[in-house]
Amino acid sequence: MALASPPIADAAQAQALTLLEHVALIDGHNDMPYVLRLDAAAKGDVAAYDLGRVHAETDTDIPRMRAGRLAGQFFAAYVPPNQKNPAGFALAQIALMREVTARHADVFRPGLAADDVAAAKAEGKIALFMTIENGSAVDGELDALDAYYGLGVRLMTLCHNGTHDWCDSATDAPRHNGLSSFGKAVIGRMNRLGMVVDLAHVAPKAMHDVLDVTTAPVVWSHSNAFSLCDHPRNVPDDVLDRVAGNGGVVMATFVPDFISQASRDWHRPAKDQYGKTPDGLDYKAAEAEIVRKSGPRPKATLAEYCDHLDYLAQRIGHDHVGIGSDFFGGAVPEGLEDVSTFPNVIAELLRRGWSEANLAKLASGNMLRVMRAVEQAAG
Repeated sequence: MALASPPIADAAQAQALTLLEHVALIDGHNDMPYVLRLDAAAKGDVAAYDLGRVHAETDTDIPRMRAGRLAGQFFAAYVPPNQKNPAGFALAQIALMREVTARHADVFRPGLAADDVAAAKAEGKIALFMTIENGSAVDGELDALDAYYGLGVRLMTLCHNGTHDWCDSATDAPRHNGLSSFGKAVIGRMNRLGMVVDLAHVAPKAMHDVLDVTTAPVVWSHSNAFSLCDHPRNVPDDVLDRVAGNGGVVMATFVPDFISQASRDWHRPAKDQYGKTPDGLDYKAAEAEIVRKSGPRPKATLAEYCDHLDYLAQRIGHDHVGIGSDFFGGAVPEGLEDVSTFPNVIAELLRRGWSEANLAKLASGNMLRVMRAVEQAAG
């Protein structure tokens, strides 16, 4: 499979590639470890999967990561909602990521601190940062966070699509009116360890609760602007208006239903009131019925994605935006088909008049500032 081509071969594309020669590029979220775990042939076997070849069936592999000019990648140890052994599942995914780093040591440098991004770029490598997606992995034990940190985890997304024992999800019924007292203790421990708090997937009330108690900047590793697309996974304006005061970063995501209102509306018949697929639904059959009634699914586009970046930059400032693809082997927007296409974002924003200084902040400067602040607040 050939690598994805830029949507328009023009001066902006050339300028984007030149810029990324000296500016590091960070992607805040990618679910490749879960894709590898679910692969029918590899079944979690890193050697069998072979990240060194192009995987036409999905979106992430080493050749296309290099083509995308990545210098830092946050890979997630995703824990499914209602997983019966969340800590064990998280540990298995951490072990998988550690094997990826070891097996491909010529490509990946372990990412443990902000400075590892510049070091990786200087070496011609990619800093691989491990995260946990779904704080259910704490499994009721604050000390689990210390163990995860010791294994190299540097960011945790507080929940996923389901509310759990201490955090309300944006896509599930609330149980805690935001964050429970234990949840607030989790934030305190993460702050002391120097682990980045990630509010993607979190209910708005819980976002506010975190912003009330955190002593360090936070991120939304893969979320867009609710005002442009009303999916509950996106960030509402009243929360956005607190981001600059916290020093945090919203990393806009490529998920079509979080970018395009048309795509979001098309999918509504197959989603519950919280914007997720109901348990037990035959999703393929439901989508086929939507196609029969409403026609093909509307495509999200690179231009619509950059509309979110424009909105975020205008609302919260250029110091508080980043990129968090959330590639997971699923639907993708036109122009953002796989990890080789990150330069397309830079090129489109150049066409819109973004300065190279602001693009450098978007590409990595803002996330690196957050990471350093989190590191300095630890202790």
